[in-house]
Amino acid sequence: MLMSHSGRPAKLHYMANGFRVLASGDHVVCAMTGEKIPLDHLRYWSVARQEPYASAEISVRAELDR
Repeated sequence: MLMSHSGRPAKLHYMANGFRVLASGDHVVCAMTGEKIPLDHLRYWSVARQEPYASAEISVRAELDR
């Protein structure tokens, strides 16, 4: 049976130069805005907090806020 992960959030482990998929899905949710980020567009995250961000600006804001 073919399994579809469309519309399902992925669970990732964020590392310095990439991420590892722990549970299949097609997106993650931005920790600051709640915006869905397709995995092929994910560019910003915090290794220390294990959080994804939708943009560079949001990533910087998260760093300054915490």
